Amino acid sequence: MKQSFYAVLSVGLLASAWSTGAVARDQIRIVGSSTVFPFSTAVAEEFGRGGKFKTPIVESTGTGGGFKLFCSGAGVDSPDIANASRRIKSSEMDACAKNGITQITEVKFGFDGIVIANSKSNKQSNYTLKQLWLALAKEVPVKGKMVANPYKKWNEIDPSLPNKKIEVYGPPPTSGTRDAFAELVMDKGCEAFPEIAALKKSDEKKFKATCQTLREDGGYIEAGENDNLIVQKLQANASAYGIFGYSYLDQNADVIQGSLIDNIAPSFDNIAAGKYEVSRSIYFYVKNAHLGSVPGLKQYVKEFTSEKAWGDEGYLANKGLIPLPKKDRDAVAVSANAFTPLKLTK
Repeated sequence: MKQSFYAVLSVGLLASAWSTGAVARDQIRIVGSSTVFPFSTAVAEEFGRGGKFKTPIVESTGTGGGFKLFCSGAGVDSPDIANASRRIKSSEMDACAKNGITQITEVKFGFDGIVIANSKSNKQSNYTLKQLWLALAKEVPVKGKMVANPYKKWNEIDPSLPNKKIEVYGPPPTSGTRDAFAELVMDKGCEAFPEIAALKKSDEKKFKATCQTLREDGGYIEAGENDNLIVQKLQANASAYGIFGYSYLDQNADVIQGSLIDNIAPSFDNIAAGKYEVSRSIYFYVKNAHLGSVPGLKQYVKEFTSEKAWGDEGYLANKGLIPLPKKDRDAVAVSANAFTPLKLTK
């Protein structure tokens, strides 16, 4: 990853400029989700082509890493926008508030599906959530007892599955995609076992640990925040699978394919209709304190929430964005462009 701009900015000078109200920099800085990165980059490039403002710098740090940077302070030596493939957590809101960031605008701008993809040189797969959990969980039930995952090949879980080694590339813990995958796939998959599902009511902490802890024996391989790297690995290893957002499948449909989940393909129409169950909302967050200090911040939000960008026929749809319904887009656009603060409460 290229060197972060934070390493080269003079904190002392920036702090001084901030305290005097001077403009410390003239370029929007954006961090966060690798899933949102292609959308944010497309908007940044279109925005820059307008000629009035510099093209914003967008860094793919992962959702968790992005919020850490975003919430580090309210001065202009910190990012203006955090991209996120999940909603901000209460603990992250607390961190922001502790560092003087008390006004944030939340913009939910569309939907994304999480896909389990493989190379087109191999057959397309069809998995249930239960099968995926059995393939990727650190511990699974065998004869009534939780044991270290014994499954090395897919067909050991179910004879109908491929006689291939279980090898899945996916995001690290700092990723919003990892968080969403844990909730939408791992939690739901292990709920297929009544004895584990019962834990959700009696001991939710133990339930989460049991369901969401991924194996560390090579079956699941953390591949960093660069989803394009996962796509490259799938091209090099036709037997492997990768976990990432639908937009990366859409942009690489010539070489990779998404697995069906419970007989439903991860397609634009299926995600938009709510038929594909492994899907989530995606967001970006604006630091309102920077609105008067960083040129173009208001205009960037206006560009992102314009119909030409996030509409049904907008240029973000060409990048794989699943748009919000028109009524929801209109409501979000009003709130976003008024910079209505998100209530920082638990």
